[in-house]
Amino acid sequence: MQVLRNKAFSLAAVGLFTGFSASAMQGCDPDNGLCGPCGSVLEGSVSIVNNARVDGFFRAIADLNGAFVSVNADFEANIRALAEVWGYGEAGAAIDADFVAGLMGHIQGEITANVSGSLSINYAPPKCSADVNVAVEAQAQCEAQAECDVEVDPGEVSVTCEGTCSGSCSGECSGAVSCQVEGGISCEGSCEGACELSAAATCEGTCRGTCSGECSAQDGEGNCAGACDGMCEGTCEVSAGASCTGTCHGSCVTEAPSAECMATAECRGSCMGECSGGCEGTARPPSASADCEASADCEASASAQASAKIECTPPSLEINFAFAGGLDAAAQASFMAKISELRVRAAAILQGTAQLRGLIDGDFNGDGTAEVSPSPIANIQTQFTGLIDAAASGEIKIAAGLVPCLMPATDEAIELLGEVRANAQGTISAQVEFSAGLFAIAG
Repeated sequence: MQVLRNKAFSLAAVGLFTGFSASAMQGCDPDNGLCGPCGSVLEGSVSIVNNARVDGFFRAIADLNGAFVSVNADFEANIRALAEVWGYGEAGAAIDADFVAGLMGHIQGEITANVSGSLSINYAPPKCSADVNVAVEAQAQCEAQAECDVEVDPGEVSVTCEGTCSGSCSGECSGAVSCQVEGGISCEGSCEGACELSAAATCEGTCRGTCSGECSAQDGEGNCAGACDGMCEGTCEVSAGASCTGTCHGSCVTEAPSAECMATAECRGSCMGECSGGCEGTARPPSASADCEASADCEASASAQASAKIECTPPSLEINFAFAGGLDAAAQASFMAKISELRVRAAAILQGTAQLRGLIDGDFNGDGTAEVSPSPIANIQTQFTGLIDAAASGEIKIAAGLVPCLMPATDEAIELLGEVRANAQGTISAQVEFSAGLFAIAG
């Protein structure tokens, strides 16, 4: 999937700069302020006008582009690695939705030939959020540069999360919470870790103990150590997150927390207060100085930088199956190697899918189940245009020597936003094809 610069998405910023004098645009006079080579958003040099409110948006746009380039490159590398291991396609073929669909169909055929019955996938999606510390630090730096009278310690400032808070919440948390209790806890929700079974029960993970049905793997003592298609007695490892009818050792994610759970609970829902940790949505840092005129622009710039820095934890992914009869040891070993590669590469692809869809579509799960509106890229583009308009009208002061840098950098930034949005859709389409094919394997 070759990423090309697309001139059709270049939106010239000439109309935004009517407020600048002709003499200011003609050259650089050291007596009028800072002077020097202009930075370039395309090259990642984002100190354009030495103003934190404006440069913060250039930094956010450069980060968005960097995130897309990284996710796209990783996706293509992982798909090519899978194609090589599973023996599909030709080296150097373009990676697009059609290629991915063909690859997943080929993998499905090999699984059908080597697996007895159905293959099962236990999956917990990646958790994606914007680091609220990025917003706090950017706000503090911006207000300090604007010479705001900072009235509180920036280290004590928290963030309002317009979405899902992942971490501590100073007010009421509505939705799910996550808790860990030493010694385990009865969990009315999903368990991430191990479920100690008090009686025989179905196991949506790895059964370690006795299986009343067929077990996909056994340990050295003959006990079940794999997927159990019957009832499991012992411990069920549910790293992918599943219901637990016994004692959960690990994290319990529930919307009905007990008093014991609430003692250590972290929010995984909407926070009616200030959030620390991560924010699935727009992270808005409060101003450290309510009387400073620059604070509103600083807050917009800080939020943009945080939303462009979405990070996703790796998903939990387990693939369980039983070999078809008649496979010799060599055939089993070869197939296991392919399945192992599929699991590792799929986890990386799904992690990248969640990150890219979070940035472009506001879907932080990467599966169409949740949306943040407007999406980070749409929010950044809207606010960036408004801020540049303010800079052009003189509301935001820029050193005269750096005024000539603003127009070309703005043109670059707006063009880059359009290109990222356009090119990302091709990558997302191929990622969605992969996800659909992966989960279709399990029937």
